[in-house]
Formats: sequence, structure tokens, C-alpha cells
Amino acid sequence: MRAFLVMLGIVALAILAALLTGFLRFDQTQPAQLPRLEGGQAPKFNADVGRISVGTENKTVAVPDVKVQKAGEPAPQQ
Repeated sequence: MRAFLVMLGIVALAILAALLTGFLRFDQTQPAQLPRLEGGQAPKFNADVGRISVGTENKTVAVPDVKVQKAGEPAPQQ
């Protein structure tokens, strides 16, 4: 039960962060109306969400050589 509540809290924080950063936006396009004798009307919303595109590309990266020297060993000659 505790794990469920933690996950629910994390999801709520993620949605709140998306709303605050503008990544997720809701606009109400039609207001709700209470039914009088019959009918009524549910509200309508447009959701504008951000887009993320993920791709890959191959690159060659130079990686430095790392040499480990234990205490008491002489320094390597270069």
C-alpha cells in the first residue's frame, strides 16, 4: 500500500512539473452545464502536449588513458 501511495505521489509531481514548465497545457473549449430537466453538457478540453524526438547517431569520442599506481610503487617512466 505504501509503494502505491509513493508511486501515486511521483506521478502527481510529474504531472504538476509538466504543467508548470509548459510541457502540458489544457484549454477548456466548451463549458459544462448542469441538467435542468434533461440533458446537460460535459465540458470539453483540448490538450496541447510537447513533443520529444529521440534519435541516434554514431560518433567517435577520444577517451583518455587512465593508469592506476598503487602506493609504494615507483612512478612509471614516460
